[in-house]
Amino acid sequence: MKKYDLAVIGGGFAGVAAALAAARAGVKVLIVEKSNCLGGAAVNCLVNPFMPYWTEIDGRRVDLSAGIFKEIRDRLEANHAMSGKSFLEEELKYILNEMVAEANIDLLFHAYIFRAEKCNEHIASIMVATKSGEMQIEANYFIDATGDAQLAYLAGCQTVLGRESDHLCQPMTLCFRVGNVDVEKFYASRERLKIAHAQSLAAGELINPRENILVFKTPIHNVLHFNTTRVVRKNPVSPEEVTEAEVLARKQVYEIYEFMKKHADGLEDSFLMMTAGEIGVRESRMIVGDYVLTEEDCRSCVKFEDAIAACNYDIDIHNPEGTGTSHYYFPAGEYYTIPYRSLIPKSAENLLVAGRCISSDHGAQASYRIMPVVCCIGEAAGAAIGLAERNKASVREINVSELQNSLKNNGAYIGV
Repeated sequence: MKKYDLAVIGGGFAGVAAALAAARAGVKVLIVEKSNCLGGAAVNCLVNPFMPYWTEIDGRRVDLSAGIFKEIRDRLEANHAMSGKSFLEEELKYILNEMVAEANIDLLFHAYIFRAEKCNEHIASIMVATKSGEMQIEANYFIDATGDAQLAYLAGCQTVLGRESDHLCQPMTLCFRVGNVDVEKFYASRERLKIAHAQSLAAGELINPRENILVFKTPIHNVLHFNTTRVVRKNPVSPEEVTEAEVLARKQVYEIYEFMKKHADGLEDSFLMMTAGEIGVRESRMIVGDYVLTEEDCRSCVKFEDAIAACNYDIDIHNPEGTGTSHYYFPAGEYYTIPYRSLIPKSAENLLVAGRCISSDHGAQASYRIMPVVCCIGEAAGAAIGLAERNKASVREINVSELQNSLKNNGAYIGV
């Protein structure tokens, strides 16, 4: 296998944006992805729709997630693959393939990282499992866009798991779709369904502890999307517990689908169309980086000098132990920024982390973890590697002002 300037591990929104930003800066890039496509949680876990990523400043809408995310969104809209905030996953897969091909980025699908070779604070190579056995990948720089901080963890960088008090993570969720629904009739009966669900939950009749039934319309006629299963007290980076979570979540899917058919209208001729290819993970490992972004930073709407992305999505914490979801909503026009230092893991000089596993606490992660924001974090990581490769510098030695100017010149919004 040839050596690359940059290997990006993970092909979700963060990984693709990182690869594109680096490649456009002249870096030779490889994306290593465990599944058969790009898109990450959006396609593998059916995470849909995009959560809000904008605010209103001086009477006008401002998109806090722009740059490469806007490019992706614009292509989805041009392909008639968006309805409101919802999108078509198959179109997303194809669009991302087109974008990386245009940037001459190499791809390696069906490859799962299991080892990192590190000398002092420099990662020399990684090992991935493939259909033909082990494969070694060498690069000058690496970006961990795995969501679980898998590369950082394997490289011996310090990580934390879940919330600080007990290391429990936000619940995992298996999303699913129901087809051939009379959508108008279903929504007209939602109040009755809500009452019946609350009664059954209070009586202990349901294995799913979630307090409500979360449903979204889709761009597909008569198809509804459900993000409503809840698996608590399972470790998202334990292979045994993730297996248990997948099995339990599928039970919850069938439970809630049968429950809805009894208590809601419009499902008489419906069918369980699909469950996601893998369970969705809101939170798992986070690196300990040069700066730990905190919930208090977010609530105080701190604007960091080394800001590389902006966010105002609410601090949305699904109870790691059972029923209930807490929210802190930002006032209109307010937002916080994410510092470049939170992308740099301690004890590594040629590694950046992008996505939901950057350096932060439990509360902050509950806000920035959404796909539009992690896409922007990825773009910043890739642009940073572009500067590092050009100057043959460590990720700590780049000129952050130059990075910020590069992001703004490419249409990103970073709040400074």
